[in-house]
Amino acid sequence: MERLERYILPSDALETDLIYPDSAGFDEPDCPDQLGMMCQCDMHKDIKLELSPHPHSMRKVVNIVIAVEKLKHIKKMSSGKFCQDALLNIILENVIEERLVKPLNATQTYCKTSRTLLCTVCDKYKKTLVQSNKLTNQDLHLKAVTLSAGTIQYKVQFSMSPYVSSDPQNDGQPVCLGISNSNLYIACTQSGGSPPVLLLKEVSGPLNTITAGDPNGYDSLLFFRKETGTDYNTFESVKYPGWFISTAFDDWKRVEMSQVPTDRTTDFTLQD
Repeated sequence: MERLERYILPSDALETDLIYPDSAGFDEPDCPDQLGMMCQCDMHKDIKLELSPHPHSMRKVVNIVIAVEKLKHIKKMSSGKFCQDALLNIILENVIEERLVKPLNATQTYCKTSRTLLCTVCDKYKKTLVQSNKLTNQDLHLKAVTLSAGTIQYKVQFSMSPYVSSDPQNDGQPVCLGISNSNLYIACTQSGGSPPVLLLKEVSGPLNTITAGDPNGYDSLLFFRKETGTDYNTFESVKYPGWFISTAFDDWKRVEMSQVPTDRTTDFTLQD
């Protein structure tokens, strides 16, 4: 490797103000042990600079500049030598970098907030979500229906609870959608290799904290609520990213989970 070398005399170092005189008023570095005094840097000897053709990153250049600036503010000892500990501290301060390291096995946690929104949910075609077993004897699920004045009592009121994530993303606000005055929640679940489906899940407990991979499957109750435009909201499954709550164009069709793009609508309005 080609290398260029230049020797700087002590007089050059003094001319560039690398060493301040005793009158500068700086504290003298301490060398309490004799072993440290045996290994010192003699500033009366030449300083050798090596110029390498290998490129350095801007971060390394900045570290070098900072180190040189700190050398300017170290007082020269009576012997013209510097304490090993003082020089080592300068190197460590500018070489060691502090980084925030996240554990690879950290479990995502969602904590319930104190706010709750009571609302009804309608799709962009003005169809309202209703509970199927109130109209038929079928299993528990939701349907989207255009309600008339005589059937307005079938409108479902939801209790939407926001959550705070331990590792927030830009996917939206995590929420749970529960049916008011009941223990039923909208859930997105999957069985075997079949696509995720939407159903109503019975839950006991306050659900104050939900963790990813919850053994009771409570993470299937979480949805990312994201506002689209001025009035519409989408609800994406937290457990199964890319799957959204959706409704068909026609009445009395089951509310399902769908991937976008789709001929079903994923846009909903919330009404108090």
